[in-house]
Amino acid sequence: MTRIYGNVLMLTWVFIVGSAVSAVAPRAVLGSPLQEQTGNEDSQISAMTSFPDQEAQDREQEQRDREQEARDREQEKRDREQEARDRAQEQIDRERDLYERATEQIDEGKMQSAIDHLNTIIAEHGTHAEGALYWKAYAENRLGQRSDALEALQTLRRTYPQSRWLDDAKALEVELRQSSGQKVSPEAESNEDLKLIAINSLMGSDPEQALPMLEKFLNGPQPLKLKERALFVLSQSGSPKAHEIVARIAGGNRNPELQMKALRDLGLFGGKESHATLEEIYKSSHDMEVKRVILQSFMVGGERQRLLDVAKSEQSPELRAEAVRQLGVMGARAELYQLYQNETSVEVKRGILQGMFISGDVDHTLELARAEKDPALRCQAVHNLGLMGKDKTADALVSIYSSDKDPEIKRSVIQAFFLQGNAKQLIQIARQEKDTSLKRDAVQKLSLMHSKEATDFMMELLNK
Repeated sequence: MTRIYGNVLMLTWVFIVGSAVSAVAPRAVLGSPLQEQTGNEDSQISAMTSFPDQEAQDREQEQRDREQEARDREQEKRDREQEARDRAQEQIDRERDLYERATEQIDEGKMQSAIDHLNTIIAEHGTHAEGALYWKAYAENRLGQRSDALEALQTLRRTYPQSRWLDDAKALEVELRQSSGQKVSPEAESNEDLKLIAINSLMGSDPEQALPMLEKFLNGPQPLKLKERALFVLSQSGSPKAHEIVARIAGGNRNPELQMKALRDLGLFGGKESHATLEEIYKSSHDMEVKRVILQSFMVGGERQRLLDVAKSEQSPELRAEAVRQLGVMGARAELYQLYQNETSVEVKRGILQGMFISGDVDHTLELARAEKDPALRCQAVHNLGLMGKDKTADALVSIYSSDKDPEIKRSVIQAFFLQGNAKQLIQIARQEKDTSLKRDAVQKLSLMHSKEATDFMMELLNK
């Protein structure tokens, strides 16, 4: 009994000690499940600590993506708007060419062909539709199609009640109604031509008698070419009455096409009085085309100061740029450089650079190619230097290429050398340039040149 009791105590002691060892052992064994659990917890804590930083980076990236998408949409919008403007301008140019072709055919006596072109213009309701209706009626009258001509004039009056063609239309309608249905021979145009020659002759002997005849001629249904010749005769007269008639037409009270002719004649033949008239019309007119023609007339008339005043004060960048171009044609180098220093519009500055190019102003263009802050304007100045002659600008372009760090400026210099046909400098760049993109650009330009130097260099490359 005592032995059994002792065995039981021994087994109980072993069980207690074994349990204690089991409880302590996991803490002492390396790589135990408990230790792995502790490691996972540390990793989770580390991940939780770094998560806010990653989230912030993701938000910043999303914000950058949204901003880029907005920029892309804005660029797409600008591209669409530019495409629309281009299409509209193409339509205007096409209509103008068609209109000019039709009026030329009327002068040549090709009435039916002119009518076909005019019908296209009328159907499109463009800027020349009013004039097209008038000239259609004129051509139909010459072909003896009286009822069709009257219908065209009625359409003009009904569709365009404020048209400046209405006075001419009324004069033509009187002629149509007086014809009593008889066909009008195309030879009548030749008779009007002879009448104008007689009036021109009369101007030399009795201007007072000839002037009313010329004014009546201008107010009648004669072809535009004959009216322009009559206006030419008036413009060369020193008579105050003649100047009054021309100025009235230039002011736009009648035929809009004849108005442009009057504006040009005032610049070509007029003196101070005529130029003052042009200035008055410029200030009062809201028609951009009228203003452009007046600026051109100022150039023809040698009115440098008036052009300079417009270039300084005109609110429209397009008209300022036009004034600048005309100053360039006049060789106003100092005035253009002065304008450039004070100008803020990039577009007008482009126009001034073009004016400098037209005037052959190498010195100021070179200065701007080196010192202008706007890279795009500098590129344009460099480009213009390439068009001004190799002898005048090659050394300066070499200097710009070697000293400038902007790759786009360097590419502009390469293009300028190409425009000059300067194979020597392009070969030097191709040999020495470390930038592979610029080197490739120079080689590409050489591949388009047909000089012996360029060909020899291309063969050299092939043989390497």
